Amino acid sequence: MKDEYEKETDPPLVLVVDDDTDHLILVQRWLIKAGYLVDGASHGRQALARIERQRPDLVITDLAMDEMDGLQLIEQIQLRDPLLPVIMVSGEAGIPEALQAAHQGVVDFLVKPVERETLLEKVAETLARLGTSAAASEGPIADCYVHRSTTSAELLQRARQAATGDAPVLIDGPTGAGKQLLARCIHEASERREGPFVSITCGALPDQLLASELFGHVPGAFTGATEGHKGLFQTASGGTLLLKDVDELALDAQARLLQAIDQMQVQPLGASEPVPTDVRVIATTHVDLAGAVAAGHFREDLYYRLRVVPLHLPPLVERREDIPALVEHFLQQLGSDKRFSPAGLQLLVSADWPGNVRQLRNVVEHCQLMSPGEIIPENLVAEALEGLGSAPPTLDEARAAFERRYLAGLLRATNGNVTNAARLAGRNRTEFYKLLHRHELDPKQFRGEK
Repeated sequence: MKDEYEKETDPPLVLVVDDDTDHLILVQRWLIKAGYLVDGASHGRQALARIERQRPDLVITDLAMDEMDGLQLIEQIQLRDPLLPVIMVSGEAGIPEALQAAHQGVVDFLVKPVERETLLEKVAETLARLGTSAAASEGPIADCYVHRSTTSAELLQRARQAATGDAPVLIDGPTGAGKQLLARCIHEASERREGPFVSITCGALPDQLLASELFGHVPGAFTGATEGHKGLFQTASGGTLLLKDVDELALDAQARLLQAIDQMQVQPLGASEPVPTDVRVIATTHVDLAGAVAAGHFREDLYYRLRVVPLHLPPLVERREDIPALVEHFLQQLGSDKRFSPAGLQLLVSADWPGNVRQLRNVVEHCQLMSPGEIIPENLVAEALEGLGSAPPTLDEARAAFERRYLAGLLRATNGNVTNAARLAGRNRTEFYKLLHRHELDPKQFRGEK
């Protein structure tokens, strides 16, 4: 006998949308007999009203409908609730519609006439993957991402749901908060886990080299391109492509990226024919991307295409409960038997952490290395934390550091060829040599690195 305070679990609610009344009634009957709660709508706007009234656990929609077709309905659902799973059914859709639907967050695509057993199997599989029970919060993502706070638990719940599909994910949060780790956790929890996980920092290369790195090039595409190069969209085929600091993409590269995601194909530089791709795109940013759109620095259409599933990773100070678990995790990673004293751990928990998780790891590593005994004392932690409030570099210092990294990147990419590097930098050889001299860079050191 159940405890009188034990709450009964309601069956999942499935919303069926179809302007074919006979098919709508048939599917609803199948689902009711299978034990589901069922709601129905005969067109897209009615479906949106139903969702506003009560969020279903799953939506099954037809593609071809009057007034608002299935793809338009999915777009509106994504704006309201990007993690609401959708199964699309159609008797008219071809491969292009199916591919577009998949990248809009559709978890499955069925072609009419649909067999009862097939539909019920897909519904059961989808709801099992997206279960919201306490046990479902465990698994690859929870194991991958160390946490203890409610804030992080809620974030990981959304990430776990995002992992069940192929829709683009946009992760925003401050530098050092763990955006790349969260992206990898999503990959490891997805059906693409056996495929490659490839990442690139969008601001690390000049525009032309970045385009080549992302989309590839054929021999002779530009000066120095003696061999063809397979871009990261092809390298990541079957897996996940992580675009770090996507806000740093030039507008031209943004247009090409949008085209690649929408059409699931890329056109290598110099190629006459596009190449099909099969990647799941995750992008990260530490800036206000909506503000960048308003300022004209980032394409609005690409912004909405990337944020089908938006995830916000808060700074460490907004999830301090995670700190003790992270400290223990870092000590284990370092193979250390040392432990922080209670007072030392409290200092770590109460610190400001402008550099977030990355900075916490550095402090933990420093303390365990410098501690003479097995217990890391409070005074050693205090000494390690003293530098957290140090002043940032001046603008001139930061500009000089960036310029040196940029020049070194050009020389590395061109195998030390000054002529090609100068051309990519938009400078003549004389000016370029002056820049190299200023930063004490010798082109010979970059030859033979490839």
